[in-house]
Amino acid sequence: MMKFACFERTVELLYKYVVPKPRSDCNKSEQLAVTFVAGYIAGVFCAIVSHPADSIVSKLNANPGGGVASAAKELGFAGMWKGLGPRIIMIGTLTALQWFIYDSVKVAFRLPRPPPPEMPESLKRKLAAQQ
Repeated sequence: MMKFACFERTVELLYKYVVPKPRSDCNKSEQLAVTFVAGYIAGVFCAIVSHPADSIVSKLNANPGGGVASAAKELGFAGMWKGLGPRIIMIGTLTALQWFIYDSVKVAFRLPRPPPPEMPESLKRKLAAQQ
């Protein structure tokens, strides 16, 4: 879930603040570049979110019979974050490639791509009425 939510939000923010033109004006190569960058950023966030839990699971697998609390205590706060750098590089790259391949296949087969997210008209009217 984190990967999808982060990817979609990152795409929105990249088009809003980084890319100098609207998504509809970007060619396929530019859109695929945004996909790759957003995928990498999503991968970095996923690595950061999941790393402490994965460290604890690795500790539990190494010492079967122990509990989560004892594994966390044995690792300590710093130990739960050990190895995060290489994990960020690995997960970031893999996630970027997953999204890039997915979008490339859609482009190659001329499958429709979803339009950029837009606020529903009913919500626009409601917000306008409040102001």
